[in-house]
Amino acid sequence: MANDVQYLIDMLYEMIDGAKGVLMSPDKCIIVREDALDLLDELKGQLPLELKKAQDLIRARDEFVESAKKEAEKVRRQADLDAKTIVGESEITRAAREKAHEILRRAEERSKNMVNVTNEYTEDALRRTEDAIQMALDEIRESRARFRAVSNEQLQAQRAKLEAQNSESDKN
Repeated sequence: MANDVQYLIDMLYEMIDGAKGVLMSPDKCIIVREDALDLLDELKGQLPLELKKAQDLIRARDEFVESAKKEAEKVRRQADLDAKTIVGESEITRAAREKAHEILRRAEERSKNMVNVTNEYTEDALRRTEDAIQMALDEIRESRARFRAVSNEQLQAQRAKLEAQNSESDKN
C-alpha cells in the first residue's frame, strides 16, 4: 500500500512539475483542478490503509510477544517438572536443579531477545510508515497551497480581463 501512496504522490508531483507556467510568474503553474483533486482524494483514501497496516503490525507484534511468553512459561513448567521428577542422590538433584535453572535462564533470555527484536522491527516499521504518511501529508499541503495560489491568480486575471472588456464596451 505504501507503494500506492508513493505512486499517487509521484503522479501529483509529475502533474505539477509538467504543468504550464504562468506568464510573469515562473514559479507558478496551471493544473487541471479536477485531476489534482482526484489524485488528492485517492491519496486521502489510501492513508487509512497505511494506518490499518501499521495497526495490524502492532497486533502481530503483540501476538508474537504473547506467544513467546507462553513458550517461556511452558519451558519453565517443563524445567520445574523435570527438576521435581529427578530423584536420587544429592549430586543428581543438584545437577538437575542447575540444568533447570540454566534452561529457565536461556528461555527467559530467548524470550527477552524475541521481544527486543520484535519491538525494534515494529518501531522501525511504524517510523517508516509515519515518515511516509508525513511526507504524503506535507506534499498534499504544499500542493493545496500552490493550487490555491494558481486559482487565485487565474481568478484575478479573469476579473481584470472582464473589467477591461467592460471598460472597452463602455467606450463604444
